[in-house]
Amino acid sequence: MDPLAQFKEQQKAGWSNFSLLENITGTAAPRLVRFAGIAAGAEVLDVACGTGVVALTAARLGAKVTGIDLTPELVAHAKENATLMKLEGTWQEGDVEALPLPDAKFDFVVSQFGHMFAPRPDVAIKEMLRVLKPGGTIAFATWPSELFTGRSFALMGKYAPPPPPGVSPPVQWGDPTVVRERLGAAVKDIAFSRDAMFFQTLSVQHYRSFMEQNFGPAKKLFEMIQASDPAKVSALRREIEELAAPYFENNTIRQDYLLTRAVKV
Repeated sequence: MDPLAQFKEQQKAGWSNFSLLENITGTAAPRLVRFAGIAAGAEVLDVACGTGVVALTAARLGAKVTGIDLTPELVAHAKENATLMKLEGTWQEGDVEALPLPDAKFDFVVSQFGHMFAPRPDVAIKEMLRVLKPGGTIAFATWPSELFTGRSFALMGKYAPPPPPGVSPPVQWGDPTVVRERLGAAVKDIAFSRDAMFFQTLSVQHYRSFMEQNFGPAKKLFEMIQASDPAKVSALRREIEELAAPYFENNTIRQDYLLTRAVKV
């Protein structure tokens, strides 16, 4: 298997239990739907949909939704969520770098903390724009590198093996300058906004423990370190707690994010 394909397989495994976090990311989903301007009757694609929190939020407004994700376990859970909520949607496994969809099909293409993990941003954004109708809206939520969640990914990167050559850091999508460059002349009317979601937890220690045990990428990293260099486990735990401390207040961890919206020309 080539390094890029292997990297994607690791991502599939790493994100397979993300459903444990859907209620937290679900609190941000209505903000993205409103920011995008999604309304009843619109054809909406949710890229890297996870368990479907954004797509289902849009479906509840009457939108016609399709959700695509690289990880089969999350696609299956999105289907279960749709059934539970008695909402219609199309759900399929797929790669944002090669969307199995026709050109110019959707009025809206959205992604919440998802497409940013595609290894090749230029390929991902080209595909997202390909399936968007001219005059349609692309909108997404991403993690800025200088704030808590972006800094958390950077911290984990210190302890993890380096990614294959050519893989871009996901948090670059949290920089408006980079976003403008990547969208380029294919869009107009670029707009940015910021918001935050709040992870409920009793302490930074509780937060670290939860992420270590339940957040796929962190769980895999801790397992790898425990097997190869157990002495580093306590160091990583300490660094996570120290990083989280300034963002902890009122029994929550504040997680700020960037919203981007643009119209395809």
